[in-house]
Amino acid sequence: MRLLGAILAGGRSRRFGSDKALADLDGEPMIWRVAEAIGPFVDAIVVCGHPAPPPGMKRVPDVPGPGLGPLGGLAGALHHALAEGYAGVLSVGCDTPVLDGDLLRQLREAERATFVADAPIIGYWPTELYDTLLAHLATDPRRSMQGWTTAIGADPIDLPRPIPNVNTPEDLAALSA
Repeated sequence: MRLLGAILAGGRSRRFGSDKALADLDGEPMIWRVAEAIGPFVDAIVVCGHPAPPPGMKRVPDVPGPGLGPLGGLAGALHHALAEGYAGVLSVGCDTPVLDGDLLRQLREAERATFVADAPIIGYWPTELYDTLLAHLATDPRRSMQGWTTAIGADPIDLPRPIPNVNTPEDLAALSA
């Protein structure tokens, strides 16, 4: 099964104060750390929604357009995956630079839509969900990942502890320490 890795990086980083995808974590931009973590589990990686990803990273625009939050990035990834013959998308946020290999393996091996219960941006999404996601985006004004996972009956994965998520400079400092 060919799997596309999608780093969702289209947010405005309001709480962070600057582009958190490119924020330095121990000498490396967070987005590269995410790419290194998911690389062994996917066949290719794209960055969704970010206006200017680092050199060497392929950009995929949000679908149907910008400003739709993580679901717009996921729709862009699913659109690209369909066009390129991938079976599904493994999505992660640019602000989750510490990812467990066992979790990523579990997502890679999922047979249906599966997500991390306390971080639904991290998940496996079969490409056949593309049209369903577009319809959801057209009818649900909230556009929440949690609402999407409920609407499609995706399988949640409960983890023993939360995945570190960097939303503020203080979160980044704590993760670095």
